[in-house]
Amino acid sequence: MKPFIHDDFLLQNDSARALYHGFAKEEPIYDYHCHLPQKLIAENHTFGDLAEIWLGGDHYKWRAMRTNGVAEGDCTGKASPREKFEAWCATVPHTLGNPLYHWSHLELQRYFGIAELINPASADAIWREANARLPHLSVHDILRTNRVAVVCTTDDPADSLADHERIAQLGITTRVYPTFRPDKALGVNAPAAFNAWLERLGGEAKSSVQTFDDLLNALKRRHDDFHAIGGRLSDHGLECALAEPCSHAEASAIFAAARAGSAATPAEWAKYGSYLMLEFGRWDAAKGWTKQLHLGAMRSNNTRLHQQLGPDTGFDSIGDFPQARALSRYLDALDATGELPRTVLYNLNPADNYVFATMIGNFQDGSVAGKVQFGSGWWFLDQKEAMEWQLTALSNLGLLSRFVGMLTDSRSFLSYTRHEYFRRVLCNLLGAQVERGEIPADLALVGGMVKNICFANARDYFRLGLDAHFPR
Repeated sequence: MKPFIHDDFLLQNDSARALYHGFAKEEPIYDYHCHLPQKLIAENHTFGDLAEIWLGGDHYKWRAMRTNGVAEGDCTGKASPREKFEAWCATVPHTLGNPLYHWSHLELQRYFGIAELINPASADAIWREANARLPHLSVHDILRTNRVAVVCTTDDPADSLADHERIAQLGITTRVYPTFRPDKALGVNAPAAFNAWLERLGGEAKSSVQTFDDLLNALKRRHDDFHAIGGRLSDHGLECALAEPCSHAEASAIFAAARAGSAATPAEWAKYGSYLMLEFGRWDAAKGWTKQLHLGAMRSNNTRLHQQLGPDTGFDSIGDFPQARALSRYLDALDATGELPRTVLYNLNPADNYVFATMIGNFQDGSVAGKVQFGSGWWFLDQKEAMEWQLTALSNLGLLSRFVGMLTDSRSFLSYTRHEYFRRVLCNLLGAQVERGEIPADLALVGGMVKNICFANARDYFRLGLDAHFPR
């Protein structure tokens, strides 16, 4: 009997199999958005046990474990690594139908060569066999064996770039760059946290941040620092785009009030944030960067556990925020002055698929193929069904052939199997269209598009430095 994860996993017809094995499988990985800890790359970290590499920081798995009745101590708490691992193995059989079932078995087989189904009965053997392989699975080993050409981490401008400077000196094949994510600069609605962040920002920018102009100067200096080390992407996580009219004087007054400890109202926050977002867009355009907008997450819904565990621990969901009008106004404001950078739009609510897929067409200007992109299925949508929705919407309303493909969006180094998962879904979707006669049975034509979506489009679009291992 075939193992669950076999060579033709998810590939349901001959054309899909030919596309995947002939055109997608061997393409390098261009991971242009992730949350991997750059410190572990700088140190070439080796993981102590399977729980650390498999469960550490993975809020997808924690969320499933809680739903299965696992106590918090066995998810993020003080339970031993072995106890957390066993709690996960007991949960996996209950994830049938969830992408975690696919991802976990892919991870186990691709990194550890273990084809067993994950359950309590197999837990002990998996623990022993995987842990025996871990000393030969350092972070650099993972990047090399997955042929990862580029990694773009997600970095606060108040964070040090020292680890990126160390990585740049290592000479590893994978190129690792920071992504400028200034979300905390918008924190005028929470003055205590905002003012603490300003002190950190001032330290990294080597300047005091007392006024709004000080803030702009410090952020611009950090933007320059990111550029100097090779960064060419920015990223923003927002409920929806910000496009409220706001003068410099109004933004300065809102900042000054927050600096003095007075929280901005929602209307003031939106105006102040809109001013900053236009500034950030102009900076990106001037330097030839790409801007990413992650829109639609409703974060930290559980107040009690957010206070106990902090953000990014599995208590976020899809929001149902209106997107079209504000997004159009924001993009249009930058386009009107010739300052719209390359932009990737990600929606978290699948109801917005056609909104985003049509919005990108409004701002293509012929200067760059696919200048404004409808980004890949993100977070709750990076699973088979939602990937197919995104691919189909883009195909119907834009040019799928110019799509920059999949990203990891993960804190786990084992998540590179998600690129394999995406490629199988892509090839199966196109293979089915070939079989139905909806697109030509021309493997060179269709396979060429597959290769481009898997790697070349991202390589050419983001314009980050590569070497002879991953040429243009």
